Amino acid sequence: MPQCFFGLVFILPGVVGNLPASFATFAAYWDLATGVLAILALLTVRIRPLFWLFVVAFNLVGVIDLILDYYHATQVGLPALAGQLGATYAIPIIYVPVLMITHVVAFYLLLRPQPKAVRAFAGDAAAS
Repeated sequence: MPQCFFGLVFILPGVVGNLPASFATFAAYWDLATGVLAILALLTVRIRPLFWLFVVAFNLVGVIDLILDYYHATQVGLPALAGQLGATYAIPIIYVPVLMITHVVAFYLLLRPQPKAVRAFAGDAAAS
């Protein structure tokens, strides 16, 4: 869930230098959307169909956000502007790769076949 506020620092005055507005705004609001979907998933954990919808939406929006951020960053020459990131330099160096790995693992867990015992347990949990 930190994804929702880490991206927003790109548009806060004084946190980063002069990042291209096209990159900063896009990254910030897509990160916010991803974070809102994660919060909605957490709030609907007892309503299973809605919960799973938000989990899938969160992962799709998150992966799309990261891929488009990679693309926009290279288009605007962000690597050459790395000094403008200041203290947020750790976001693209450490945090973004970890997020991408996390989303890929989440998709793997969502798409793999579920054993019978897990399906039975999920059915029991949905019935209660």
